[in-house]
Parts: sequence; structure tokens; C-alpha cells
Amino acid sequence: MTSRISKADPAAIAAAAGHLAAGRLVAFPTETVYGLGADATNGRAVARIFEAKGRPSFNPLIVHVLDIAGAERLAEMPPLARRLAATFWPGPLTLVLSRRADCLASDLVSAGLDSIAVRAPDHPVARALIAAAGQPIAAPSANLSGHVSATRAEHVEADLGDKLAMILDAGPAAYGLESTILDARSDPVVLLRPGAIPADTIQAALGITLARPASHPDGLHTINDGSEAPDPGPFHAPGQLESHYAPRAKVRLEATHVAEGEALLAFGIAPMSRGPVINLSPGGNLIEAAANLFAALRALDATGAAAIAVMPIPRGGLGEAINDRLRRAAVGR
Repeated sequence: MTSRISKADPAAIAAAAGHLAAGRLVAFPTETVYGLGADATNGRAVARIFEAKGRPSFNPLIVHVLDIAGAERLAEMPPLARRLAATFWPGPLTLVLSRRADCLASDLVSAGLDSIAVRAPDHPVARALIAAAGQPIAAPSANLSGHVSATRAEHVEADLGDKLAMILDAGPAAYGLESTILDARSDPVVLLRPGAIPADTIQAALGITLARPASHPDGLHTINDGSEAPDPGPFHAPGQLESHYAPRAKVRLEATHVAEGEALLAFGIAPMSRGPVINLSPGGNLIEAAANLFAALRALDATGAAAIAVMPIPRGGLGEAINDRLRRAAVGR
């Protein structure tokens, strides 16, 4: 098979923009994970994303823009949403907003909802591609639906190679963890998916308290006035399917020992194991662990082990997002 991977130089970025304009799919790097991109205004092109990924049609896509002005052409931005964007864009923060009546993005990116998820990525290749395309780019993670997210160009090719016109390669993703998603349509803002920006960082920067939906696995959360957080429903944002990020192997969480035939996903000081072992961070660093998470799951899955034992990982800061991904990977496995 001919490789579709191209080094992300100016000529390749221009070629990728041409593919997007023609309605074809292009994979490109962001600071979080690699994205599977299509012209967000082209309904047929967006449909090819769902087809390529085998993605459920009720799971919305993130639309990538350059800045607040680009987001405002698609969505209504209340004052608090504007403050969030001004503080964290460009960067790994996705805002779920109300679609404008004249929004040019395909309804498919919103899965038929009256909301739209937007973010301004902080990666030079992603930003150059958006600028060259001249249109917002719809882009979920560049992997088959339910599989481990792609943090390198070769991961994309392994999952989707013959379904893409091109894969722009700029090396490993810096964060290796998807964006944090907030429902910013009203106050209080609701944390829909933990991600690369920890919730406590957002709260400290803006002096706010993020609400949690009633369906959050930690249970009901209260906001400052003591009322319960609204439940926006399970599919207002990407990455909220209960079983998600799943390798083929069974995933066993909170493991303190390794059973016969299991591979080990370690964190910190690891127990003895006769099987394959990958340590997310021998020194117990959550930033390092987040960056290594998806690549490590892929590598352990490739060993053919029937199960992957996952050591306990702290839940503070980025640990919340890491544990969220691992919990979804383990559901039904």
C-alpha cells in the first residue's frame, strides 16, 4: 500500500487544503491528537468522516476555527464563552455553543442538534491548514470509532490509510489527550468532557465553578447557588459514548498485580510482570502520562495480550481526563 503520509511543509499543507476544497478527507496534527478533517460546510465531505470512522451519527464533531471571529460566524458566544475563548484560545479547549441561524456548517457536524462544538487549535500546522482552506474544518480524532485515538501519523495510517487523501505528519502530538469540552451556552458552564486543560485550571483562571451534568460518573455536582448542574444529555459533545477509546484487549482498571497472560499499563513504581509492560510515567508525572496514554494502549494491544491491567492513576488535574478515557476503554470489555 502506498503511504499517504507527507511531511507537513508549506507545499503539503497547500495540497491538503486543495483536497479539503474538493470534498476529500485529510488527517492533520493538532496539539491534542491527530484530527480527521473535512470542510465543515460541505455536508457530503462531513458524511465521509462518519463513513471512514464508522462513527455513530448521533455523536457530534468538533469544528476547528482560527479564532473567536471564526467561531462567531458559526455560533452565538455569550459573554462567559467569550472570556473562556479569550483566555484559552488557541488551545485545547472546545466550547459547545448555540448554532447561529445562518451557520454555514453542515448540520451533520452537530448531529442534528441546535448546538455546535468549536475550538481554535494551538498547532502551527493545524492553523496553517485552516487558513489555507479558508473554511472551518470539522475534525474528530483520526481513528476508527471506538479505537484508541491517534497521536502519530502512523497511527492514522494504520486505522484509516486508504480512506484518506493525505496525512500531514508533524511528529507526535504534544498533549496526547483530547481537548477539554465545556457547554458554554449559559451560566453556569458545564464540564462535558475532561481533557488537556484541567478543570481546576479553568476555574482558577476565570474565578468560576464548573458544573457537572447529572450523568457524570462522579454523581451530581452542585454549583455556587446550591442548585444541581443541568444535564445536557449524553451526546452534546464528542467523546461521551460510554464505551470509547477501546483497544481489542480487555481492560482491567485499578490493578495492583498482573495476572498470567496480561500486559501491564503502569504508572510510577510498577509490580513485577512476565508480560509486556509500558510505563506511562515511571516518575508519576501526569503530564507525561497523558502524552503517552493512547500510544501506550495501542502498543500493548498490538502485543496480542488478551487483557491489559492498568495501575491506579491519581484523579487530580490531568488524572481526571486520563481516568475518564481508561474507564471508557474498559466499559463492556
